[in-house]
Amino acid sequence: MFQTFETTADPSAGPGRLARLRDHLRGEGLAGFLVPRADVHQGEYVAARDERLQWLTGFTGSAGFAIVLPDIAGVFIDGRYRVQVKHQVDLSAFTPVPWPEVKPGPWIAEHLAEGAIGFDPWLHTADEIGRIEEALNGSGVTLRPVANAVDAIWPDQPAAPQGAAFPHPVTLAGETSEAKRARLAEGLRKAGQDAAIITLPDSLCWLLNLRGADVPRNPILHGFGILRADGSVDVFVAPAKLGDATRGALDAGLRLHAVEQFGPALHSLSGRIRVDRATAPLAVSQRVEAGGGTVVWGDDPCRLPKAAKNAAEVAGMREAHLRDGAAVVEFLCWLDGAAPEGGLTEIDVVTALEGYRRATNRLHDISFDTICGAGPNGAIMHYRVTEQTNRPVRRDELLLVDSGAQYADGTTDITRTLAVGDPGDEARDCYTRVLQGLIAISRARWPRGIAGRDLDALARFPLWTAGMDFDHGTGHGVGAFLSVHEGPQRISRISEVPLEPGMILSNEPGYYREGAFGIRLENLIVVQAAPALGDNRDQLCFETLTFAPFDRRLIRADRLSPDERAWLDAYHAEVMAKLSPRLSEAARNWLAAACAPL
Repeated sequence: MFQTFETTADPSAGPGRLARLRDHLRGEGLAGFLVPRADVHQGEYVAARDERLQWLTGFTGSAGFAIVLPDIAGVFIDGRYRVQVKHQVDLSAFTPVPWPEVKPGPWIAEHLAEGAIGFDPWLHTADEIGRIEEALNGSGVTLRPVANAVDAIWPDQPAAPQGAAFPHPVTLAGETSEAKRARLAEGLRKAGQDAAIITLPDSLCWLLNLRGADVPRNPILHGFGILRADGSVDVFVAPAKLGDATRGALDAGLRLHAVEQFGPALHSLSGRIRVDRATAPLAVSQRVEAGGGTVVWGDDPCRLPKAAKNAAEVAGMREAHLRDGAAVVEFLCWLDGAAPEGGLTEIDVVTALEGYRRATNRLHDISFDTICGAGPNGAIMHYRVTEQTNRPVRRDELLLVDSGAQYADGTTDITRTLAVGDPGDEARDCYTRVLQGLIAISRARWPRGIAGRDLDALARFPLWTAGMDFDHGTGHGVGAFLSVHEGPQRISRISEVPLEPGMILSNEPGYYREGAFGIRLENLIVVQAAPALGDNRDQLCFETLTFAPFDRRLIRADRLSPDERAWLDAYHAEVMAKLSPRLSEAARNWLAAACAPL
């Protein structure tokens, strides 16, 4: 079993740890400290050693940070976590702060008149620190780079992960590492740059055609790279992670170094060095400049090429989704029979779903801890069931199941909200509006150059007309046997990255009513060239990758337009055609009823 159900958040420990941190800060002459949920690679997913925010506060969300001051400790969380945080932190010690509505710089200035705020320069980007310093300009508060203060008081901090790396075959990658590096190096030469610093784990894995095991659920390798303008790369990684077979798969253009040599190597660089201001730790640019190199701010050169999947990667993702879709349908068939009988809990549902994926004999891992929220737990957007919170699956309620899998040929992420008994007309109305938003994104076509922010409103409009909305982006990028959350592509109000063919995203509108229910529906989609239409303008559209039925019992067919009904019937017909040959007889019969036209 990949997923476990132990309770990792302990609100009761927070006040004592906060007091020890403040004592340490006073001893260092500091008025406060920034505690991010980040590691030295600035990836979203962190190892146990780097869960400083969770250890200090109890908050387990995948995004957020704390600012500890003498009289207040703010935990900054976005809309996904505003219900969750209230259950996970001691509210007598920590104050939830709505972010990004409230920015850290102005908040600090409001709550502290003067003093130095410490921060670890390996855990914050230059962009992040620059914005805070700008907001504090003219106040009596300054930022000071220091050794990590949380590490100083964490007595049993776990060791750094030492997961084994392994090659990702070119048949699935679609391009050799050498070819990728040559392509990116040509871009460096054209820009007059001598090297680029690679700090994001998924960028390094994509560039080297490697995968790793340094964090749960995402097959990434912790390490750093310096891509030179001649196409070679200096790779900094713990030697124990590279076995003989993996070393043998690397070509002569890769030079291996111990990870401890990364800092000195930055100091020795000369010439024009590209650093991503938004993703690289501030310490990187500081060390390059201290050694005499010239920092040139620019995007991580791997991010856009990695996001725009090639034909082999898209083909792998299609196959992974068909395999996964069959497993999900077997699960839905089982659940439809078992849930109304009573006796199931959220943990039972999670365990069963993983079992169906394991039965494919191709499961590498789940792609994140399954979110299974029964009734009011569905309103906690990133809810993780534990033995302590495990809730029965009750009749006449909604059940939200958001899950995914990692296969060698692709990464999946699917959400379905299901009826157990009769949850009522209001739930059906909300469900139908969420479904209309998903259909609108699925049917969209647009001129090249449009970004995710330009499409985001399509998913929200059916909810907006009823005075409703959801407090998360409509879609995140997804990697190919890499991170289930991948940048820079997304469908969000703040996304300015133009969508390009091959980009894979989630399409997941939702609606959440605290204390009552949650609804989310999610398919993965890939950007492709749109078929010729009208005056044959150059346009793009989405191909749907995910195949599993939507719960017809929750759909208000009278609320759907003819075009929406046509899309849904065509989608269900495609689900039936693609998945039937892969199913047991019982699941095939169940699917035929689930996919019947409205």
